[in-house]
Amino acid sequence: MSEIAADGLSKPERLHPLFLLTGTGKVVRGAWGLLVGGAYLAIKDRWGIAFLLLGGFVAFSLVSLLIRWLTFEYRIGDHELRIDQGLLSRSSRAIPYDRVTDVDIEQGPIHRLFGLARVRMETGATAAAKDEEGVLDTVTLARAEAIRDYVRARKRGAGMLAAPVIQDQTVEGTPIFAMDIKRVATLGLYNFSLAILAALFGASQTLGNILNFDPFSRRFWNDLVFNAGPLRDLVMVHQALAIVGGATTLIAIGIATGLVRTLLTDYGFRLDRTETGFRRRRGLLTLTDVTIPARRVQASMLVTGPIRRAAGWFALKLQSLAMDDKHGDHVVAPLARFDEAAVIQQSLGRPIAPDDAQWRPLPVGHFTSLLAGFAPLLVISVAIGFALTPWAFAAGGGLLVAIFVRWHEWKRARYALDGDHLFIEEGWWRQRRAIIPIQRIQSIDLTESFWTRWFGFCRLKLGIAGGTIRHAFQVEALTRADAQHLRDRLLTP
Repeated sequence: MSEIAADGLSKPERLHPLFLLTGTGKVVRGAWGLLVGGAYLAIKDRWGIAFLLLGGFVAFSLVSLLIRWLTFEYRIGDHELRIDQGLLSRSSRAIPYDRVTDVDIEQGPIHRLFGLARVRMETGATAAAKDEEGVLDTVTLARAEAIRDYVRARKRGAGMLAAPVIQDQTVEGTPIFAMDIKRVATLGLYNFSLAILAALFGASQTLGNILNFDPFSRRFWNDLVFNAGPLRDLVMVHQALAIVGGATTLIAIGIATGLVRTLLTDYGFRLDRTETGFRRRRGLLTLTDVTIPARRVQASMLVTGPIRRAAGWFALKLQSLAMDDKHGDHVVAPLARFDEAAVIQQSLGRPIAPDDAQWRPLPVGHFTSLLAGFAPLLVISVAIGFALTPWAFAAGGGLLVAIFVRWHEWKRARYALDGDHLFIEEGWWRQRRAIIPIQRIQSIDLTESFWTRWFGFCRLKLGIAGGTIRHAFQVEALTRADAQHLRDRLLTP
């Protein structure tokens, strides 16, 4: 590390000069509308205006990046990181090391090409802040690792600055969990999203004429197979073939999108158990190196679904006070076998499942209350179907599907209290098992309404710090006596 001055801080340092290159990505993402407008003008042969618009944008971006690089300084101190930035409005931010939960290193494509890295300080305020608190966007990889090791050493109460850095050693032999390219590709197939399919369908219907891409129209397939006479005639005669072809095309695009997105995010996924927690590395173009302190892990979530479960696949998430992409949900095993997820849990000293005898189902009132809510709507849709339009029967069919799904969700929902851990299972299409250490529960709310009282049940909501999966930490339905009994057991020291 740099030499410390009399004020307890090192000499001011700037980011690497290649920040002028690595910083362009954020600038472009923030001005995509302007770039689209310039491209549109170019298509309309208004090259002069397009050149002025895009040329001015490039010049302004380069000047702003240069000013930011010249005015951004950071200093490493005995007890804090100091960041000074700004030209007209100058700010000085101090980040004490005892506030830093951890230090993460990221490498985008350009960073990796030139041996650079991005250092991000995680603090307790990061979750609530819209802007990242302590980020050194472009430094050499060696400098990034030195800063990370130094901050961790200072947090552990290491000696003076000149003392050797204490590193959190990771055994590089066998990771606790890893995914090869075959498993990453399998995960990509499961990551096919109905939302993407809906977005593609909407785009094809609204922008199809502009983009000349509407796979649900006969004209699109006629143009595509213009030289194939028999196939062209078949498409022209049977509109249903165009619909089937359009659906197949969109599904294929959706699958390809899921594969590409997963490969970019989870390629080379590796999870190592360190002395103080986990170290997770993943990414194809952008390589992320994140540390998850074990002592900050609040709860676990085992996620699967009917198709994944039939194939024996699960995902394991950890809810932590440490941040990951501005929230505290860390995916430590995106696609794992049950025993692989159990090994990760066991390394935390926590179980993956309770004794089977401890599971308790939810009362039937939970399902009958939902059925009572759907029944009038079902009757109305059937009546409208007979009296006005048969399209109302489609709404009735949708209600029947919703009732079917709700019934399966009720059948699968259960909870168990085994030792010092509470287990909660819910969901059918997206099955979740929450694993909560009792000592991590910060609050318990017993809620009910006139409707739930009528059917004889109430809800028990648990307050767990950190993350965004905490909405799943509740028992959907309990009799009032069972709810009070469970709450008393959870609150007993």
